[in-house]
Amino acid sequence: MNHVLSTPSAIPAGTLVAAPQPVLAAGGGVLLRPWEAADAPVFLAAYQDPAIQRWHTRRPVSEAQVHEWFDDYRRDWAREKAAHWAITGDDSGEVLGRLAMRGIDLDDGVAGCAYWVLPAARGTGVATRALTAVSRWALEQIGFHRLELDHSTRNEASCRVAVKSGYLLEGTKRSAAVHADGRHDMHLHARVRDTGTAPS
Repeated sequence: MNHVLSTPSAIPAGTLVAAPQPVLAAGGGVLLRPWEAADAPVFLAAYQDPAIQRWHTRRPVSEAQVHEWFDDYRRDWAREKAAHWAITGDDSGEVLGRLAMRGIDLDDGVAGCAYWVLPAARGTGVATRALTAVSRWALEQIGFHRLELDHSTRNEASCRVAVKSGYLLEGTKRSAAVHADGRHDMHLHARVRDTGTAPS
């Protein structure tokens, strides 16, 4: 259904799909690129990791399903609904993690971010570099106004990544998400374009 806005869209429709989903250099030997079919085995294996399972209740059960997810990711970009990247080593091409921008709202210029990192790459700054690179691209090049993310209040590692990437803590959403061990309170972080951080 078509609709009429009382204010212009923050980002005109078609801005994202005017070009292929970008490959982004994140520094420190880290590169973000769209997922490829050959990544399916490592993507599936990632969801066998206990830490990733703890914080992600939705996970694939087969390589065939991973390929379906990758197809969905391409459609998300084509519809300007989301963008999904593999975090990789820029020399080796080895998959180190995942970063996604989801729930893209071009009218308001808002999107949400989510990420995970494989065990071997944790503690190396990979997630912070990746999130910072995507945030700069989205805010400075595309024109998003606000990026936000949430994580369980018990997920201290994710909280550190958010803060190091300029996402200030805005508050706690009580009992907002279900994990394997029950409901969790969620921290809400955000970064906005005007100042590079969330409002004080």
